[in-house]
Amino acid sequence: MSVRPYRDIIRRKSRQINVGNVLVGGDAPISVQSMTNTLTSDPKATIAQIHALEEAGADLVRVSCPDEASTKALKEIVRETTVPIIADIHFHYQRGIEAAEAGASCLRINPGNIGSADRVREVIKAAVDNDCSMRIGVNAGSLEKELLEKYGEPCPEAMVESALNHARILEDNDFTNFKISVKASDVFLSVAAYQGLAEACDYPLHLGITEAGGLTAGTVKSSIGLGMLLWSGIGDTLRVSLSADPVEEIKVGYEILKSLGLRRRGVTIISCPSCARQAFPVIKTVEKLEERLEHISTPMTLSIIGCVVNGPGEARETDIGLTGGGKGNHMVYLSGVTDHKIDTDGMVDHIVELVEAKAEQLEAEAAAAEAS
Repeated sequence: MSVRPYRDIIRRKSRQINVGNVLVGGDAPISVQSMTNTLTSDPKATIAQIHALEEAGADLVRVSCPDEASTKALKEIVRETTVPIIADIHFHYQRGIEAAEAGASCLRINPGNIGSADRVREVIKAAVDNDCSMRIGVNAGSLEKELLEKYGEPCPEAMVESALNHARILEDNDFTNFKISVKASDVFLSVAAYQGLAEACDYPLHLGITEAGGLTAGTVKSSIGLGMLLWSGIGDTLRVSLSADPVEEIKVGYEILKSLGLRRRGVTIISCPSCARQAFPVIKTVEKLEERLEHISTPMTLSIIGCVVNGPGEARETDIGLTGGGKGNHMVYLSGVTDHKIDTDGMVDHIVELVEAKAEQLEAEAAAAEAS
């Protein structure tokens, strides 16, 4: 029996595939990915953006390969980066072959859209020969004409049927190293399509609310849709699609997983919205701490609460806590226990030092446990 059954998420049982050295599906952690928006034919710019995504914690990165210049650059891009690269392919089967041979770990491709059965077999052969997986990517905005005629509009049933039709092409060629997505910009449509697909097959599912919008609106929309699916145990990898810096997609993706207890990375800050009771400027303090602690990847919790109403209670549940006190005298908690007081001046620097020291301690303990 779970100690807190109300927090339990029972993940859907899916088969497991490999995307380079990252396992997707089964009991593997839910991976977070983004996509570059540089020209792939410009390897220098693309590599720089991938490095920024790697630093932010991206498990996978997708790049678009619309032309031969892009797949030619892909070899250098793969060589100069460590994260597995997914090549985004549309219609041109030759680009899929080139991308697999250039070292892509996965092809985002719809086999029904790349031509004859012979061409499909050629792409599959290239994928098998180069240990390259695939993602079938169904999008409500580009459903097949016959399905739109059959159903009258994009609907969950049409999206699931499209996904299974594409999957059948790969299965008929004895290829099962693939995952599937059924994305829509409409939250209701996306969620219903993923729910239907989750019941219809056991392939790993890549989650996303496509064309979700800008940073704020897209974050809210994606959090609602992905949160509903993840809470119900559906999803093996995800991308938060934002009209923003791709690094923001990684940050939001991790925050969604952290909020559901599905994955932890970096410092989780529990902070109050602030009110007239605050004994220090909470909002500015949290903004500074978020910026100063971006380099910490070790999972830990930090509470920053402006007064003693909720401060002590929140601090008891976090690795490090700060509760505002009178006359600029604030209490610092370590592992839930009162430890010492600090004034407002130098408070941010002090908390950063405590977090960095705690990260080193936790990393050392983890290394020692692994060694033993």
